[in-house]
Amino acid sequence: MKRLVLCMLLALVTLPIVSREIGGVLLPDNLNVAGQELQLNGAGLRKKAFIKVYACGLYMPAASSDADAILADSTAIVVRMHFIYKKVGAKKLISAWNEGFENAGFQQTFASEIQTFNSFFSQDAKKNDVYDISYLPGTGIQISRNNSVVGTIPNPAFRKAVFSIWLGDKTALPGLKKKLLNL
Repeated sequence: MKRLVLCMLLALVTLPIVSREIGGVLLPDNLNVAGQELQLNGAGLRKKAFIKVYACGLYMPAASSDADAILADSTAIVVRMHFIYKKVGAKKLISAWNEGFENAGFQQTFASEIQTFNSFFSQDAKKNDVYDISYLPGTGIQISRNNSVVGTIPNPAFRKAVFSIWLGDKTALPGLKKKLLNL
């Protein structure tokens, strides 16, 4: 009997973790994007004052805590935002994106791409909406809302601008950056 209990406990301990709880929602440990397996690098909460806005996960082919290397890379990457707050208005989302692009110094360089990117956020984000902001080699930046593609921006150079919002030197989200990089 002791052997059976020991075997059962050992089996429970060795079960793979399939998701991480952040702010009351589960973020999967892996995403399959366009046939490529990406792993959760790090995860945290986007807060505004004391309000939990969204749970955020950074997915990549291999773990890294080097933001500069991640931004310079050209491999697939996904930031998943699972909204926790009841509603974030489209205007507030777009304002936050613009602040991120401006902080990173990309407002002028990618004005056309930013305008297109912002157009993908014309709806309010509601509690439990899940947005995936992905870069896929050969495709570009792709925005999905609740597993439906909203739009794509094919310019591969736009990758660094988008992910600098979370990982850049001048991000408005330094605490979240540390969590995404697992620091």
